[in-house]
Amino acid sequence: MKLLEKVAHVIGFALDHFESEWLRKLAEEALLESEERYRQIAENIREVFWIADVDLTRVIYVSPAYEKIWGRTCKSLYAEPGSWAESIHPDDRQRVSEAIQPRTPQGHTVEYRVIHSDGSIRWVLDRGFPVRNATGEIYRVAGISEDITERKRAEEKLRDSEARLALAVKATEVGMFDWNVVTGESEWTEQYCSIMGYPPTEMRCYQDWADRVHPDDFSMVEERVRRAMAEKTPYGAQYRISLPDGTLRFVEAKGLFTYDAVGNVSKMLGTVRDITQGKQAEQELRESEERYRNLIMHSPDAIFVNYQDRVILVNNACQRLFGARSAQELIGKSPYELFHQAFHRQLRERIHCLRNLSEPVSLVEEQIVRLDGEIVDVEVLTAPFPLYDTNAIHVILRDITERKRTEDEQEKLQAQLNQAQKMESVGRLAGGVAHDFNNMLGVILGHSEMAMNEVDSSQPLYADLQEIQKAANRSADLTRQLLAFARKQTASPKVLNLNETVESMLKMLKRLIGENIELAWLPDENLWPVKIDPSQIDQILANLSVNACDAIDGVGKLTIRTENAIFDETCRQTDTWFVPGEYVVLTLSDDGIGMDEETRNRIFEPFFTTKEVGKGTGLGLATVYGIVKQNNGFIGVHSESGQGTTFKIYLPRHAGQTGEELMPNALKIPKGGGETVLLVEDEPTILNMTAKMLQRMGYNVLTASTPGEAMRLAEAHPGEIHLLMTDVVMPEMNGRDLAKNLLSIFSNIKRLFMSGYTADIIAHHGVLDPGVNFIQKPFSMQNLAAKLREALGGDDE
Repeated sequence: MKLLEKVAHVIGFALDHFESEWLRKLAEEALLESEERYRQIAENIREVFWIADVDLTRVIYVSPAYEKIWGRTCKSLYAEPGSWAESIHPDDRQRVSEAIQPRTPQGHTVEYRVIHSDGSIRWVLDRGFPVRNATGEIYRVAGISEDITERKRAEEKLRDSEARLALAVKATEVGMFDWNVVTGESEWTEQYCSIMGYPPTEMRCYQDWADRVHPDDFSMVEERVRRAMAEKTPYGAQYRISLPDGTLRFVEAKGLFTYDAVGNVSKMLGTVRDITQGKQAEQELRESEERYRNLIMHSPDAIFVNYQDRVILVNNACQRLFGARSAQELIGKSPYELFHQAFHRQLRERIHCLRNLSEPVSLVEEQIVRLDGEIVDVEVLTAPFPLYDTNAIHVILRDITERKRTEDEQEKLQAQLNQAQKMESVGRLAGGVAHDFNNMLGVILGHSEMAMNEVDSSQPLYADLQEIQKAANRSADLTRQLLAFARKQTASPKVLNLNETVESMLKMLKRLIGENIELAWLPDENLWPVKIDPSQIDQILANLSVNACDAIDGVGKLTIRTENAIFDETCRQTDTWFVPGEYVVLTLSDDGIGMDEETRNRIFEPFFTTKEVGKGTGLGLATVYGIVKQNNGFIGVHSESGQGTTFKIYLPRHAGQTGEELMPNALKIPKGGGETVLLVEDEPTILNMTAKMLQRMGYNVLTASTPGEAMRLAEAHPGEIHLLMTDVVMPEMNGRDLAKNLLSIFSNIKRLFMSGYTADIIAHHGVLDPGVNFIQKPFSMQNLAAKLREALGGDDE
């Protein structure tokens, strides 16, 4: 190993210093002789000598023996260092990866298989060690790889010989005999005599064998012997023999015949083995299985046995539970076909625990699916038991549908009653107390602040006023907690990154909405911080996700996104609930059935719900609304029947630790150059407000409240229309179809789509193709101006 280290050091040193022409000439005389000597050693040994960089990502040197073992050229290894790992047998790659790690002080030793370029398998013993520089730092890794294929083959032969030896030893338990059919002479082993119950000196092979065979089995054995003689094939039979003391033994006899020159039988050679214990065990097993089967089949609980993810036994109660006419309708099915898909993850975990850990699983409540599709609530109790080469699973099911239905109805009614009473009583109390108490606290805080401004901070009175102010602030906190309690939670606001909070909920949300709904997560990487109780974010996400799940019939998509937004005073003219400022926006969009205008106007009312009786309390969206308002935010809803729903939650940007803030009115708004814009919007207030914004930015505006009116305006307009700005979802036709029709009149017209839905949800419906210009409602004048210049293809003002 010392020699290899020196070889690696010299070759590595030479390769490093020969990279530049000047250094090569400088080092040539000093290193040429030793480098050449060690290189000759490396290139002429049978083993593969290699050097790699310290991170094992680049092969610096490999000896020619590599080409013989791997069947690939050294040049290919230099060009593609990863080709070495690709040649490793797939079953060995993980083990090799764990053994060979960069920067390992003690080096490595590992055996593995290599797939030669000709397809053959070679065994390699790889030993690696670190190479250190003058300061003791590891700067190279060197090693030697040895072909140990022949050694491995020798080991395999040795194991095979040992196995045959074990079989030979085992054969001593077998009695052997040799009977000459012509002369009647016989030879036998002591074990044969012992099995047949005769002393060796008294044994007569054929006659004594015939005397021992049980009368009920004699004709069967004799028939098999005659048939084997006629067909010239070996024979075998299991039968009973009677010992002198009257006991019975089961034996297994095997034999063959030899024939003379004319084809007549000359000898019979054979073995006899005592299989009494095995037969008794088989009988006991059959009796045990029969008792177990009777117990299973007549149990009042539904029972089935799962072996290797297939049902192999069901009882009568199980057939009734699943609505099967016979056991064969359930035999062979996977357990995943029997349980509702919502419980498949728990089912996989339970099967893994039962099969690999051999531990029973405590009672759980789940749902099964009958053959007619009906969902049934059941209690499930499972336990493992050994069967053949692995664990089978014993499953007991008990129908609790009626009990669950009764419990659920009682629980829902009680919860609704309790919540209604608490919301009514505590809400009134909290609102009244908070209103009056906050008024008083306002007086205390206001006067204490004014007094502190009039008193020098060095005076004792100033410290007293500070204590008054602190006490008043703590009282204000108590008031806020009381209001939070009225909304069924205790608020504990924290400064947080909304992306991190949402990401921590994604796994739970996926389980909540089910596998048939795709969950898309689109975070803004440069999101501003907000100050809110993280549990309130969890509650918002859970309530809105459940609503989205209920609104989607079958397969669908739920999209959650975050983004920053700045709103100025212009937004208040289209949406009066906007408050100018900087916000972090949390958006949840689904492609469900959507809502009509009447439903949209009532969704935040407590106890209002569109679900059937017993399916919802009507407090989910009311709670979301209360949380958002409590945190000085606001919430917007965009929805149309058949077009899905988008909830946008605006939370104020936290002022602390956000750096320099840009005021909306300080932003530079790009101006138009007199271009003509055809604006199409079916909401009059938005149409009028957007038209004013466009005119102030220097655009000529044609307005239409319907697609039909827009087409008439376009056909009658004498000049060019440069851009169509249209809502996506409108009566008569959608914005995409309107744009296609206008292209027949103005082939170069640009298009800018707008909608209260997010772009990805609209694209999911096929209304908007990816890559077109799109602006999300509501928008500020700054955002609109930038989008217009982008759509028109210029940045001029």
